[in-house]
Amino acid sequence: MFDKIPAEVRQWAESLDWKQRRYLLSLCYLLCSASPDVQIDFLDEYTADGLIAKIVEDYDTQKKVQSYLDRFHIDTQLSLDLLRNYIRQFYIHSAQDVRRKPGRYLESALRLGINPKEKNYVLNYILGFEVLKMLFKMSWMQHEKLYLLQANQEEFYLRYIKPIQNTHQLNGIINPKDRKLFFAKRSYFVEIPQIGEKKLVELVMVTFVTDIVSHLGFSIVRNINHVTFDYNYIFEPELEGAVN
Repeated sequence: MFDKIPAEVRQWAESLDWKQRRYLLSLCYLLCSASPDVQIDFLDEYTADGLIAKIVEDYDTQKKVQSYLDRFHIDTQLSLDLLRNYIRQFYIHSAQDVRRKPGRYLESALRLGINPKEKNYVLNYILGFEVLKMLFKMSWMQHEKLYLLQANQEEFYLRYIKPIQNTHQLNGIINPKDRKLFFAKRSYFVEIPQIGEKKLVELVMVTFVTDIVSHLGFSIVRNINHVTFDYNYIFEPELEGAVN
């Protein structure tokens, strides 16, 4: 097990005397046996300040992520309050992932505090989450315009667009009535989803696991053209009667 942790942590753990080791084991036992809600509260209180400090120190990465948010015309500023809220949200999101990946919650949550490099994981998560929020608020016509711009159209559609549209339907946000009738009026196709902020966050978390959210952000940071984006084209108002 020690082979899976950083050398510095291993050296520290091996240097503890018996009394200190008992304290450490007790803490591990309490944390592992606690409910997800208790784990969230503990991890948030115990790690948030340190993670925020590490993120703020890495000004270049923070500035890069902010520039990508601006590129997507996303009006979100990486303030200290936003970072803290997103760290707690990540813990909550990870706890929800337990339903789909049992036993992975502590692994995904604790890595933020153990590995200094994981500060970038938080920023990637924020970027990915904000982009997905934007997609959730787009009409299906805008979805079509966006994925047709992509080099990997089918992959982009299946990974992001299709799950979002399924969630739209399941929650009654978009009702594609008479979708299969060729001559039917398709006003639903240009309908802009009306979703409150709290509900929007909940829908993104229930639709996508943390790894998909963070991977999207990471891919954009690594290659700005990972998601081809033309704001004026995608959000150009549709002419009346353009969609039957």
